[in-house]
Amino acid sequence: MIEDTETIDEFLAFLARHSADVEEALRNAAAAEIMPRFRQLAAHEVDQKSGPHDLVTDADRNAELFLTKALGALLPGSVVVGEEAVHADPATYEAIQGDAPVWIIDPVDGTRQFVHGDDGFCTLVALARRGVLLASWTYAPARDQLATAVRGGGAFLDGERLFAGPPEPGRDLTVATSHPDYTTDEQKRALLALWTDGVAPRACGSAGLEYLAIARGELDATAFSWEAAWDHAAGLLLVEEAGGTHLTLTGGPFRITGGNTLPFTAARDAATARRVADLLAGGGPLGR
Repeated sequence: MIEDTETIDEFLAFLARHSADVEEALRNAAAAEIMPRFRQLAAHEVDQKSGPHDLVTDADRNAELFLTKALGALLPGSVVVGEEAVHADPATYEAIQGDAPVWIIDPVDGTRQFVHGDDGFCTLVALARRGVLLASWTYAPARDQLATAVRGGGAFLDGERLFAGPPEPGRDLTVATSHPDYTTDEQKRALLALWTDGVAPRACGSAGLEYLAIARGELDATAFSWEAAWDHAAGLLLVEEAGGTHLTLTGGPFRITGGNTLPFTAARDAATARRVADLLAGGGPLGR
């Protein structure tokens, strides 16, 4: 963890000067590499990675290259951990645990939706150092929405402050969950515990947009079964800065550096996170 307050202040000063430059890079990457291919993808621009539900397109690859160059130039000495670069060379993921500031990039979060012409996709960028999230950007270009968060500075959507707030008393909790195709048998059993009175689970779409829905108070919680930092980093800080929280089955927060007990939850408030985590842990309370 970052313990030097002056170091944190240095990064916050950097963000004050350059947050608009990051936003510009996001918009330019989408304009150049993503939106021209939206609903225009040719067959040769779409490939499978681990299987038919794990897709990658030329938009993913080219947008990540665009952002890697632009963001690296903004902060000399920083490194980039991008989904497609890690797929090509898994060792690059280790930079998240290093001392250098790291840009964590998901160029098209919700690639399946993108391929099928659905506007429910986004580009995710987070800046972190030594496992601490410092800032995040969630850009949904087909919806022209940009959500931002800076540690200690709040969460915003298109310039308006976000407050998650507690769920409305007396109604079922809405919880977005991992798709069964991406879960182990043990994780499936944990997630099945959410099919109970007072909870309304549904399959998740773009992780980044689900986190945004929590920050906006439109979704109560998530229950996710994978750790890839590019899917979670931006959204977790957005939820935190909107007043929400996240919790693993060991009772602590999710760590982008890995080693989390899965599934984990992010939620609008602490009580909701505890309720969902207790269910995932087998009826809870945690640690029983």
